[in-house]
Amino acid sequence: MAVGAWHEDRIGSALRGENPAVMRRLDSGFAAIGDVQFLPGYSVLLTDDPAVQRLSELPRSARLAFLADMDRLGEAVERACRRVETGFRRVNLEILGNTDGFLHAHVWPRYVWEPEELVRLPVWLYPREMWREERYALGPAHDRLRGAIGEELDRLAGGEGRGASPGVG
Repeated sequence: MAVGAWHEDRIGSALRGENPAVMRRLDSGFAAIGDVQFLPGYSVLLTDDPAVQRLSELPRSARLAFLADMDRLGEAVERACRRVETGFRRVNLEILGNTDGFLHAHVWPRYVWEPEELVRLPVWLYPREMWREERYALGPAHDRLRGAIGEELDRLAGGEGRGASPGVG
């Protein structure tokens, strides 16, 4: 995926419908597929308010909505990766905010095929070159997985999540 002006204004471009990484609009923001895919299915939940930097800045109801959307995106990534990828192990959820100054959450699928020296460490300790290598950049090769995550987000919106009661959406 070519980097454009949307890359510098991820939330504004999502609000304008111009962010090509966005998979779905959720209650509190946008589910976007990650720029790098060395762990296939990596996704990000972006807040829909670019002025919000920290979870604690949101009113309690908006905070809970963001966390619920993070859970929904995490479950969608898990379901899609189990279905489409081989060796899926688990999902890691993180809200860090150390680099980008807006509220966002990372959803990292983890796999049994990861190198032994990295599999139990935070993703951020992967070698820097993996974050820049063209072969890991988001592109057409990820369309199937991206579509699967979107489908799972749609299913979960219909109340098909863990512990969902019939008629709850």
